[in-house]
Amino acid sequence: MVQVWKDTRLVRMISTIHDAKIVNTGRKDRKTNVEMKKPYAVVQYNKFMKGIERADQCLIITQF
Repeated sequence: MVQVWKDTRLVRMISTIHDAKIVNTGRKDRKTNVEMKKPYAVVQYNKFMKGIERADQCLIITQF
């Protein structure tokens, strides 16, 4: 699956295990009070990659 999605900027994704399904995030937009929706691939990425990104940030800090 190849997908381009517009959030605050363009997000481009390539996945071999996801489809183009859009899911509710459980959050609402502050201005419009409409429930926010995101592609399932983005939700999964955000769920599982936070620890990896934090570890990478720590590596960068300790290198200096």
